[in-house]
Amino acid sequence: MQKIRIMKIVPQLRLAATMRIIVVALLFLTINGCARSPVDQVNLMPAPDVYGDGLLNPLPEVDPFTNIPYKGILYATDRLPAGEEDPERYYANDRGLMVRLGAARVVLADRLYNWEYARDISMLKARTEKFPVRIDSVDEWGVLGNTVPYWVDMDVMFPDGPPPDATSRFAEAINAQLALSEKKHVYIYVHGYKVVYENPVLIASELWHFMGYQGAFIAYAWPSTPSAFAYIKDSDTSAGYARNLRLLIEAIAEETDVDKIHLVGYSNGTRLVTRALEQLSLIHQGKSAEEIYDKLRIHNVILVGSDLDRGVFTSYLSDGLLNVQKHMTIYMSETDKALGVSQFLTNRQRLGQMFGGDGGEMTPWGREALAKYKDQISLINVTGAEGAQSASGHGYFRASPWASSDILMTLYYGLKPKERGLVDEEGLPMYTFPPDFINRLWDAIEKVDPEFAKDYQKLKEGSYNQSAVP
Repeated sequence: MQKIRIMKIVPQLRLAATMRIIVVALLFLTINGCARSPVDQVNLMPAPDVYGDGLLNPLPEVDPFTNIPYKGILYATDRLPAGEEDPERYYANDRGLMVRLGAARVVLADRLYNWEYARDISMLKARTEKFPVRIDSVDEWGVLGNTVPYWVDMDVMFPDGPPPDATSRFAEAINAQLALSEKKHVYIYVHGYKVVYENPVLIASELWHFMGYQGAFIAYAWPSTPSAFAYIKDSDTSAGYARNLRLLIEAIAEETDVDKIHLVGYSNGTRLVTRALEQLSLIHQGKSAEEIYDKLRIHNVILVGSDLDRGVFTSYLSDGLLNVQKHMTIYMSETDKALGVSQFLTNRQRLGQMFGGDGGEMTPWGREALAKYKDQISLINVTGAEGAQSASGHGYFRASPWASSDILMTLYYGLKPKERGLVDEEGLPMYTFPPDFINRLWDAIEKVDPEFAKDYQKLKEGSYNQSAVP
């Protein structure tokens, strides 16, 4: 009788599992995951509201690419090169064993390149025409030597000759750019699932543009797959390939003149970021946070739309995750449909989901821990930010001019949440966006930026000439 009952149950379980996969696949196709269909071009994200149609403009008056030593943006990828079988692509969607380093030349606008035009139009809040950003060329320099596995025979793997170790060249390029910058900072952007190599290069270029090309920006392109059905495959890769990102961070800290390293992780890419940081915390067990910071110089870690199991994140905290960086910021949302699908698929709350409903409730010990370590970690409820529900509620770091303003000003000025104008969330140890957020943010910047303070004071007095903004 027991055997017959089990035989009846098994087909039902298989049917339920099959239906679950079908429903999830349809939901992913509807939501579009972390990005649009694969392209080598994007339209520039909306100008962050903090820039106020040029009231605050970090962009240099002369074309920055005339001074950037490598005439583009740096990248690191552990994808395989596309090869002759796909000559129109730079890198394949397959895993490589080592990190490849280089620079990509990015072109702004589809008309004849003109920096004055790009500077003016990109800062407009109500941009009336599309402003494309595309990759013109890619120059690979070689590999990050310490990512080559010890068991690999390079002569066998590369019978025509192994790629050169580009670690020194990459470090020299960073140092050359830092020497031209007021901020000796390195920024690393780590993308989400279902995108091709070009996507993180283009998104990182957008972020660097709105940062005024300060410091050195690196696009980290891990081998995700441009398919809505690749979620499980990409999730394995983003968690399992953290070693390479960790080694890149260590190389930057050891080989360059960087003062601060910042990481921005998006969606599935936050698994890779947090796993790499956990590895660093384990390597430096027994050291104080100050000793680790002196060694690695990791300052801000920003997790946006994080598709990480909340319980896994808690285990990383137990390994000393918060000791690795100076501050970690986690953006959360009630209306993130992509994370809702992920929660349905895994039956686990995601780190980027807001508490309440499917996001679960915050435990008493969680509240106490957040209050105790508020100088090291901040939770931010982005639900009420302007534009946060665009792009299925998952792409708000580009779609929301408030969210992008908050992220960029965190990186640019190093302002803390309350300094940026955020307010305490009622009933939870986290922050949220008030209705007058941008004005509050301008008030904060006025205190730390004397040049901005002059124009802002004129604006408050009613004597600011908006038409005179370049």
